[in-house]
This record gives sequence, C-alpha cells and structure tokens, in this order.
Amino acid sequence: MAKRGGQTRQVRQVRPKMPRPQQAAQGQTSQQQRKQRERYVRGGGLLQGYAPEFVERLGLYSLGVAAVCVVIMAVILLLLPYGWPVRAVAAAVWLTPVAFLASFVVPGYRLARMDRKLEPRMIQGQLVGASQVSTSFGLGMLMIKTRAGQEQFLVPVERLNRVPGNQVTVMLTVTPNLHHVRSVGVMGQRLAGRPEQPIPEVVRRLRLLPLISPAALCAGAIIGGDAVAFSPIGNPLLHTVAAVVVAVALAGGTYGVFFLIQRRLYAEVQQMVPGGF
Repeated sequence: MAKRGGQTRQVRQVRPKMPRPQQAAQGQTSQQQRKQRERYVRGGGLLQGYAPEFVERLGLYSLGVAAVCVVIMAVILLLLPYGWPVRAVAAAVWLTPVAFLASFVVPGYRLARMDRKLEPRMIQGQLVGASQVSTSFGLGMLMIKTRAGQEQFLVPVERLNRVPGNQVTVMLTVTPNLHHVRSVGVMGQRLAGRPEQPIPEVVRRLRLLPLISPAALCAGAIIGGDAVAFSPIGNPLLHTVAAVVVAVALAGGTYGVFFLIQRRLYAEVQQMVPGGF
C-alpha cells in the first residue's frame, strides 16, 4: 500500500515466473543433446573412430566423385537445348551430392591429416563394458572408467577379441582428434571370456541409414530436377519453376520418410539399451 495526495494506492508485486520442473528438465535435456552433437561433429561425425589412413583414402575417393559431378554439370550447361534458367536448375541439382560429401568427409579428412602428424595419447582405466555391436561398420564399443569419469570409445572389432569379460585395467592408445583406437592392452588376469554378441537387425538397419538416406535424397533431387528439365515444355518460366518444384518436392519427401524411419529405429535401440543409447 502507498499513499499519495491523500489517496491510497495499491502496489502490485510481480513475482518472477519460475520454470516448471518438466520444462527445466526438457531444457536441460536439449542442452545436453546439443553439446553431444557438437562433440560428435568435432570428433569427425560419421568418421569418428576410423583410422586416419582410411579417412584420407575416403577423402580422395570423394574428391573423384565430386569431380564427376562437376563434369556432368558442365555438360548439362553446355548441351541442354533449353534456356539458361532451365540449364542452371538441371545442373544445380548435381551440387547436392557434392554438398553431402563435403559435409560428411571434409571435417573427418581435416582431423585425419592432423592425427597423422600427432602422437597418439595413452588412456588407462578400469574396464566397464565391451561390445562388438555399434552403429558404425567394423567398430565395436568399449567403455572404461578413468579419473575423469566414464569414457566410451569406438574400437575396431578385431582389437576387442583380447578384451575379457571380467573387470581388468585397460590401456588404450587413441589418436587425439578422430579418437581412433590404435591398440588395446589388458593388465591383469583374464578370468572370464567375453561371449560373442549377435548384431541385432535394428542395429544393422541403423548402420545403413546414414549412407542410404543422403544417397536417396540426392537421387530424388537429381531425378526430379533433370527429368523435368529434359522434358519438352514450351514455356521457359513454367519449365524452370516446374523443375525446381519437383526437385525440392522429391528431396523433401525423401528426407521426411527417412527422418521418420530414423526416429523409429532409434526408439527401438533405446528400448534395447539400459539407460539410453
């Protein structure tokens, strides 16, 4: 209450709104997921855990594919018997595979070049768990407990054969950037063997998804754009707009389908792994 000029005026106190527990938990989860994605990209993305030599060879192969796409673009620009807008659309769709290759391979290739010049670091810790099953081809998972906490690494499957089933001390040599495990050493008695683990079918499909979905999206954009661009449509403006719309529609539809498939597969994997994947 406050008095002014003989009149009594009531002052409202506005309390700051406190976030609800559910909203705070969702915000914290999204922030953790964003940090995980950033660490995943900084670690090489899809190429994390692979040998630097393999990543460099993959970069050279990708450069060859990109060069073929550029040649096709040049041929379309020079030989397509329609106006320049239609030629530009028919050639631009071939930039889609080049963009995907650049986003997937270039970060890992840069880290591989750095790892070739640096010495691997030694990591020692107590074995928590090991599995020959992961979402990366040819790589299993190894989790150890170090002074900094629990750390998880993607390890070539052949190097996991020497890891026992009991708790022992494990020594790893890991490249600094791609986190490729070059060697695995076991200190202590191997009291229990580790049984072979079958790869679930959902994990097999999840392995293929990062490769199939970009290829399908690129194919949709190229087929849709070039099919309309090579069609005999008399109106140049309509010809150009139709090529753009069909290319975007097929690419967007393909992305939507694979996005729903990915969500369903991840939900199945979440149910298989205790504590989340």
